Amino acid sequence: MVNSTGNTSSATGNATSATGSSGNTDILTAVAKIVEEVAGVDSAAVTAEKSFIDDLDIDSLSMVEISVALEDNFQVKIPDDLITELKTVGDTVSYIADHR
Repeated sequence: MVNSTGNTSSATGNATSATGSSGNTDILTAVAKIVEEVAGVDSAAVTAEKSFIDDLDIDSLSMVEISVALEDNFQVKIPDDLITELKTVGDTVSYIADHR
């Protein structure tokens, strides 16, 4: 499938990057805002390829707070055991895009 930006993607969006569509860009912007509010990380530093732990220095308690805020914001359920598997911002954006 070819989206409006000319990128080829699968029906689930997995073939494009986390910011490959305007919807994912909107998700990334919202995730960055939530990360800034919860963890105090400048939203400009929150990009799809950044690791929450290694690059953004976000601890496990903050990750739980971020996931709760994301659930509220996007009306998705992020299972507790999945929180540790969402290593990068891009992983999280893709998960939200696929489950909302």
